[in-house]
Amino acid sequence: MAKEQKARAKKEQAKGKAKETMGRAVGNERMTAEGRTEQAKGDVRQAKEKTKDAFKR
Repeated sequence: MAKEQKARAKKEQAKGKAKETMGRAVGNERMTAEGRTEQAKGDVRQAKEKTKDAFKR
């Protein structure tokens, strides 16, 4: 399960970065903000998984 969550986090981060970049390219503030939000969700998910890994050891 942890590997799935880590992969999901990376996917959210990449998707968010792409959306942010696209939003900036076309001048769409909303898309840029949505991209940043998705990246943040991925960051939080990744931090959660790292914390869980730290307590397993």
